Amino acid sequence: MGLKVGDTIPNFKAKDANGNDFDSQNIVGKKPLVIYFYPKDNTPGCTAEACSFRDQYEDFKDLGAEVIGISSDSVSSHQQFSEQYKLPFILLSDNDKKIKTLFGVPSGLFGLLPGRVTYVTDKNGVIQMIFDSMLATKHIPKALQAIQKLVS
Repeated sequence: MGLKVGDTIPNFKAKDANGNDFDSQNIVGKKPLVIYFYPKDNTPGCTAEACSFRDQYEDFKDLGAEVIGISSDSVSSHQQFSEQYKLPFILLSDNDKKIKTLFGVPSGLFGLLPGRVTYVTDKNGVIQMIFDSMLATKHIPKALQAIQKLVS
């Protein structure tokens, strides 16, 4: 069973795109978050999703929220992906799939592809919305709407 609306985001640690240690305790419970899981760096859908989050990143920041992208790609893959597309938000490497498992992110397409799921939390780290869809660019407006509702 995965996380549900009303659950609090569990603690997790990972490496970011720069190889730095990321600890969720430093950010969860301090500001609204958009945590999105995606299948793979440099694939058409994932690139479109990341660039859409990039293009609307200021809208999220203006509302006091942070965006975190998570996939099982390596730190070096994330670094290249982040630099190539000038991604201003945090990318985390979940190469052992522990975070994905912790959240209960399902696999898409008959279990062949990692899932594409977005979680929106309030400033207390409580999940307010979960959006599960392989339609990559649909995640950004859904997440922004949910954040706008939280802060209004």
